[in-house]
Amino acid sequence: MRVLIVAAVTAERDVVTAAWPDTTEIALPGAVLRRAVPGGPGGPVFDVLAAGVGPAAAAAGTATALTAAALAGERYDLVVSTGIAGGFAPGVPVGSVVVSDAIVAADLGAQSGAGGFLSVAELGFGTVTHEVPEALVRRVVEATGALRGEVLTVSTATGTAGRAAELVERHPRAVAEGMEGFGVAEAARAHGVAALELRAVSNAIGPRDKDAWRIGEALAALSGAFRKLATALTDESEVSA
Repeated sequence: MRVLIVAAVTAERDVVTAAWPDTTEIALPGAVLRRAVPGGPGGPVFDVLAAGVGPAAAAAGTATALTAAALAGERYDLVVSTGIAGGFAPGVPVGSVVVSDAIVAADLGAQSGAGGFLSVAELGFGTVTHEVPEALVRRVVEATGALRGEVLTVSTATGTAGRAAELVERHPRAVAEGMEGFGVAEAARAHGVAALELRAVSNAIGPRDKDAWRIGEALAALSGAFRKLATALTDESEVSA
């Protein structure tokens, strides 16, 4: 199995690769992949990329890596969007790990005075949701202990109680929000590859309070989750786009 893992920034990439003792670097146009083969030759291959912040950078970086792999005859079986995230308190506490059973673009659409927010799906222009194969979600939950639910992608991180309440009302199954997952999933879908989002919670979604952030704790939890991930991804038959 070959897995592409896409983080936003190098700090997130580095804690993922810290889960494995040996990595090599592979140059891409404008980026560098770090590759780990934790089980040795013939085992799962994990390539980790820091693609940049936001859905556009994530989509571009993911598409570049997927295209390079396809041209080399080394197609990926799965793409994982990862990093730290805000969690919807109180059910998703700081330090917990979450996995998407759906990746949702929460603010891609239009404002309407009468109807409130209208997603591009409601406007008839496309999709805002990428479902994750159920068997894959179950395997990741069993291996990592992650909380499952919708992971929202936003272009502006939530910083008020009102905005948090609005998101919960529209997405009652949401467990977390990040800024890259939907872009990663869009690129993966274009290549016919399954995608999921695996994140660790650094703060509660709501009023912006940097003193309450626990980034170090979240990064440690993320590294621990990836140490266990290889166990969940040994059966290619249960990974499909």
